[in-house]
Amino acid sequence: MSKLNKQKPTFLSKIRTYFLTGVVVLIPIGITVYLTILIMSISPSLIPSSINPNKYLPFNIPGLEFLIAFIIITLIGMISLTFIGRTLLAFGQRILNKIPILRTIYNGVGQLTKNFTSGNNKSKKIVLVEYPRKGIWSIGFATGANKGEIATKKGKGKKLINVFIPTTPNPTSGFLLMVPNKDLIYLNMNFEEASKFIMSAGSINPGSK
Repeated sequence: MSKLNKQKPTFLSKIRTYFLTGVVVLIPIGITVYLTILIMSISPSLIPSSINPNKYLPFNIPGLEFLIAFIIITLIGMISLTFIGRTLLAFGQRILNKIPILRTIYNGVGQLTKNFTSGNNKSKKIVLVEYPRKGIWSIGFATGANKGEIATKKGKGKKLINVFIPTTPNPTSGFLLMVPNKDLIYLNMNFEEASKFIMSAGSINPGSK
């Protein structure tokens, strides 16, 4: 048997390989740098200028506002778990619940936030749904069965599931769909795996090694 001569890569094929390799290397670095610069640019607006340490320092410390905002939010969360914090929160919620427009916004945003931050993955079932058309699949979060007027008038005996379709790379924004349960494919991946898949635009595949 004669050995087949391996064709040597041409100069253009080498350039193409090097270029594609450079793209693969630079894309994650570029996105990381871009997001870092973006966070640094918006961090001064996270806290009022009157209490911004960079306003009084002789030099600017990038990201200091972001760190302070993180500490403040963490402290608020810690205080809210105490008896006094829970009492103050309950008092504030009672006031908000008496204001029609603010009540709707607060309760809706609060419930959505609890759904996304809850450690109970059973309440966040990950599903596949054909959206925006047949043959095109999207990952969604099944937040629960649809009840009330919508289910009565449009369900027609079919169980409708409320499905939140998140956008990439920000999974906190998206679309609300009401889908028949039979049209959903339930996945075994958890909320964190689905979020990574969405935020990475599919480059991080759940279950892949």
